[in-house]
Amino acid sequence: MRDAEKVLEIIRSRGERGLPLEDVYRQLYNPDLYLRAYGRLYRNAGAMTRGVTEETVDGMSLRKINALIEAIRFERFRWTPVRRILIPKANGKMRPLGIPTWSDKVLQEVMRSILEAYYEPRFSPQSHGFRPQRGCHTALMQLQRNWTGVKWFIEGDIKGFFDNIDHAIMLTILREKIRDNRFLRLVEGLLTAGYLEEWNFRPTHSGTPQGGVISPILSNIYLDKLDQFVEKDLIPRFTRGKLRKSHRQYYLLNARVTNHIKVGKLEKANELRRLRDQFPCSDPMDPGYRRLRYVRYADDFILGYVGTKSESETIKGEIRDFLRDHLNLELSDEKTLITNAKTEKARFLGYDIGTMYNDTRRAVNNRIDLRLPLSVLGSACRRYYKGDKVHHRPELVKDSDFDIVTRFGQEYRGFVHYYAYASNRFWCRQLRWVARSSLLKTLANKHRSSVARMSKLYTNKLIAKNGLVYRCLQVVIQREGKEPLVATFGGIPLVREWRVDLMDGPVDLTQISRTELVQRLLADECEYCGGRDKVEVHHVRKLADLNTKGRKSLPTYKKMMIARKRKTLVLCEKCHDDLHAGRLDGRLVVHDGT
Repeated sequence: MRDAEKVLEIIRSRGERGLPLEDVYRQLYNPDLYLRAYGRLYRNAGAMTRGVTEETVDGMSLRKINALIEAIRFERFRWTPVRRILIPKANGKMRPLGIPTWSDKVLQEVMRSILEAYYEPRFSPQSHGFRPQRGCHTALMQLQRNWTGVKWFIEGDIKGFFDNIDHAIMLTILREKIRDNRFLRLVEGLLTAGYLEEWNFRPTHSGTPQGGVISPILSNIYLDKLDQFVEKDLIPRFTRGKLRKSHRQYYLLNARVTNHIKVGKLEKANELRRLRDQFPCSDPMDPGYRRLRYVRYADDFILGYVGTKSESETIKGEIRDFLRDHLNLELSDEKTLITNAKTEKARFLGYDIGTMYNDTRRAVNNRIDLRLPLSVLGSACRRYYKGDKVHHRPELVKDSDFDIVTRFGQEYRGFVHYYAYASNRFWCRQLRWVARSSLLKTLANKHRSSVARMSKLYTNKLIAKNGLVYRCLQVVIQREGKEPLVATFGGIPLVREWRVDLMDGPVDLTQISRTELVQRLLADECEYCGGRDKVEVHHVRKLADLNTKGRKSLPTYKKMMIARKRKTLVLCEKCHDDLHAGRLDGRLVVHDGT
């Protein structure tokens, strides 16, 4: 049996050469693919979240993998309905989220890895969502680097995309390249498995569940049709001309400047040069020059057009008709807008996007400007307010100082790093002040002290990557014989990051190796008693769950996990049953849910 990386590399090579994928169902018999999937999924917080059954990642074993493969081999496997919950969106609406059972997650991950290996080389370079080595920032940088001179933005958003994917169209698209009916039937069973909401079963006639492991790659396969339509049909039709023709007034004045310089009339030449610079060097309304650009992230896409507004309306209409007629999807009217790049701002991936104009620095004119929206900054600041004043966070008062600073530092750092490309990134100084005040008030409330005293106690200096020294708040925990633990808030330069490498190269499947946990599972030895009888893996959500407060001594298995800094412990079946029953260590311990 080939290992997972070799199998996926073979599949990838077929995708690169445009060959159909045949006999793919047999690859689902490969245990190494399931071990690879387990190694990728067990770290996720959702691995310990139950679906409609009690099954979670806890208790994972080779026996479970072999049983799953046997069910697939004899086509006895049936998908379990997902458990659906509703999570709030930023606009006040609710987003449905599906939670599959653990066995379904593992099989979905195996199928996802196969589909990704085959389709990834075929996807458009303008697609950035749910792809390896790509993301929001690669989409934004591509937009900023290649869209100079855009006059109109066409913002696109597909209405209820994940809930409205047509199953028949999805399977038709897959059949174009996958020549294996058993694999396609497995995908069809996944799409139609249904869901439980408030313990009532509801069938799924369309859509893929948000939260499913395989949903992102299926959505990219589906919307690749849109990418191909834009790139092979719209862009060639709405792109013409190599260069704009010269602006007549600029051209005439520039000739006069040159003539005056030749005869030595420098003052007159400078006067004419200032007059010339009031005009663009090329004609912005040249009817013989048109350009259309396109970038997509998941179901959000944006087009940039150099042309007229009426032509932009035509482009929007053609996309709407294509989605309706070929993919059975509908554009969201409230989010699909046509925006003037010079006078307005388009919203894409949380950034305001427009073009720059400067009378004194003509070189920046018509370049794309990425900005942090004021409303987004205000929402980030409001979480630290209570009424009209910055307030402490009472839910964190019982945590240690290290954990409190870590929490605030992570929130601030995540926001600032996401808006690293914003030209007004310095606006984050307001968020820094608000979050720092809330942090100091939280520490002061915890210790019954003052903000000034906490600031004096924890203020430190940090050398940033640009070589400058910045003030920050730090908590340092010294450890004998080890590097100290450091929690930091602040110390981040709030200047725009210009040099960013696009991470849009192909993923190297040969560099993916087995995780340390998979190696321990394959060793087939209980790490508690040394037995080799049906080993399985015990999981906890986080290491903090092991250190139960109020206990003078901890069970040996917890000490082992804490000492190794591992959320997992490979146990034989008997030891694992004893652990959950509270019988491990030869004494009764109260089961605490870990």
